[in-house]
Amino acid sequence: MAKPYQRATPICLVLALLAVIGIVWGLLNSNPLIIILFLFPTVLYEVYRTEGKSTKLASWGLLIVFILEAVLIVTNISFDLTSFLGTNQQYLAGYAIPLGDIKIVGPTIMALLSVVLFTNTRGRYTRWLAVIIFVTSFAIVYGLDPTLFVKLIKLSLKEGLNKLQ
Repeated sequence: MAKPYQRATPICLVLALLAVIGIVWGLLNSNPLIIILFLFPTVLYEVYRTEGKSTKLASWGLLIVFILEAVLIVTNISFDLTSFLGTNQQYLAGYAIPLGDIKIVGPTIMALLSVVLFTNTRGRYTRWLAVIIFVTSFAIVYGLDPTLFVKLIKLSLKEGLNKLQ
């Protein structure tokens, strides 16, 4: 059964505004936790709005990764996946994920799950929320490691161009 949409537009507008505030405030203070906290309502609303089997699974996976990412940042746990796995990237669902500190993997997976949500739903509000999550995930990566952010952007563009061919 479709979720009510009478208040979905103002809710999505407020969530987009919260994401922008979180991104700006978090980047100005070099604190990715601020970005995550301001994204939390969007992730929760995404879980609420999704209905299909694959989108529901993707949104719940997104929430789990989101919570794990927040825990890693709050506890300041660092673990170098590149040296542990012996490679600088890993493929997940056909996408190359650059590896480094474990805290970078969370937002990268969140971005991938938001792409799954965007492409596998017909709902415009679910898509809107997925875009907010996608953009904010990149801001989290930038807040954690600006140099890896540049590598991720280059890799994303390369993957996107390869898929177009």
